[in-house]
Amino acid sequence: MARPDRPVMLVTGGSRGIGAATSVMAARRGYDLAIGFVSDHDAANRVVAACLAAGARAHPVRCDVADEQAVVRMFDETVDRLGAVTAFVNNAGILHRAARLDEMDVARLQEVVAVNVVGALVAAREAVRRMSTRHGGPGGAIVNVSSAASYLGSPNEFIDYAATKGALDSMTIGLAKEVAGEGIRVNAVRPGLIHTDIHESSGIENRVEKLAVNVPMRRGGHADEVAETILWLASDAASYVTGTLVNCSGGR
Repeated sequence: MARPDRPVMLVTGGSRGIGAATSVMAARRGYDLAIGFVSDHDAANRVVAACLAAGARAHPVRCDVADEQAVVRMFDETVDRLGAVTAFVNNAGILHRAARLDEMDVARLQEVVAVNVVGALVAAREAVRRMSTRHGGPGGAIVNVSSAASYLGSPNEFIDYAATKGALDSMTIGLAKEVAGEGIRVNAVRPGLIHTDIHESSGIENRVEKLAVNVPMRRGGHADEVAETILWLASDAASYVTGTLVNCSGGR
């Protein structure tokens, strides 16, 4: 049963990195949490435990966002367990090993697009169907987790990933305009070099440390710094902010 004093936030990719940091910080700031995860149930349970310790209700929800029906079930399960979702953090995404575009096969490209673009679009669709006043919802906020790669391009590393994040930026702007009159704000945060385990997928050892010299602030960022930005965008403190892409990249 919903608790009016604690709004409900759903975070995809909530079992690690930026998603985990956002979930725990949100719990400490008064949200109840649904933690979306793909396969690592133990990691999701650790995040749930941290949220419970902060006084929140929290529930892990297994979901591969590339599976449309799994996304629908994730939202339905969240509503059933916690109540209406009024904050959605569209964070799930994948990154493959660093490579040039002429070294990438179609299977890789299709997987990255299926998760980072189609999955994000379907998840945003389901959030709108439940939040929009047009559908009888209470309104709310969607925060898409994009990347500085969307404007840097990630040459020689992840042009495919960068392209998907460019698509997410475009979706943010368009969807914000589409639902602005229906009680929903849509924004995106674009993290730069952040100390999370997603970099292990790149195959580049100590990637953040190696590239930090290119960051004006001369360091990598931390997941909590991105979480702060996400929670501001989701909060009433950003009540007149929509369709905005916020860089959290140390000036890069």
